[in-house]
Amino acid sequence: MSLLTFLSGLFGWIYTFCWSASFYPQLILNLRRKSTSGTTVDFPFINVLGFVAYFVSNVAFYYSPVIRSQYAARHNDLTPTVQFNDITFALHASVISAITLSQYLLRTLWGFTPSTGTRPSRFIVGVALGCLFGVVATYLIVASEAAKGPIDPATDWCELDIIYAVGYVKLLITLIKFTPQVLANYSNQSTKGWSIWQITLDFAGGGLSTGQQCIDSYLQRDWSGITGNPVKFALGNVSMVYDCIFFAQHYIFYRGSHSKDRSEEDALLGDEEQQRRRRLD
Repeated sequence: MSLLTFLSGLFGWIYTFCWSASFYPQLILNLRRKSTSGTTVDFPFINVLGFVAYFVSNVAFYYSPVIRSQYAARHNDLTPTVQFNDITFALHASVISAITLSQYLLRTLWGFTPSTGTRPSRFIVGVALGCLFGVVATYLIVASEAAKGPIDPATDWCELDIIYAVGYVKLLITLIKFTPQVLANYSNQSTKGWSIWQITLDFAGGGLSTGQQCIDSYLQRDWSGITGNPVKFALGNVSMVYDCIFFAQHYIFYRGSHSKDRSEEDALLGDEEQQRRRRLD
């Protein structure tokens, strides 16, 4: 095993850990506060759809002989740069996002206090429906092409394009999913209720994910490893751009506003640890 191959695997599993861990701070913070105030349901709502789509596309690229052969025909006989850790991450993210979504939609079950922002906006619902329509439309196009006779995967519509359409659902959602929360923070002039720890872990995961893909493409001596899997590349880079916006809101623009009440650190530590720290102080 070469050094770069080792680094690719190392980056992959560390980014999987960072991105997977990034889902827990908000979940725990909501539990500690018994509330989802300060956040909107739009983010977890659209996140569930996005990661389910990401999981489906990764599984197809990794396991399906048909998809892999069509990918090779279109991308210089190369294999997709999807790794097993990508599948693991997508599955875990889908489950945790669904649990977090339930805190908004089933807040009575969780024992949360009533709060605003628990109903998805028309914009987010419209995006979700548009994504589903796009996948169905692509399927119909591929089916109509297949009915005409033999196809050439390198130039014609084929099953690979359906998987790309599913993947582009995740790409589109990644481009817009943080926007409602950015606007909510701006409207509240505060980041209170929005976990900065999930953003920190998300930023680390984005950098490592992009690094792994670049290494894999270099090892193949062909950068179509990135152009052939634009969803993974955008997932890391777009997330980091939004993370920088959240960092600016939390540490510069609204600095101190989130600590006027119970701090996020206290909410995550728990009562016993808080009391122990107070005694030490």
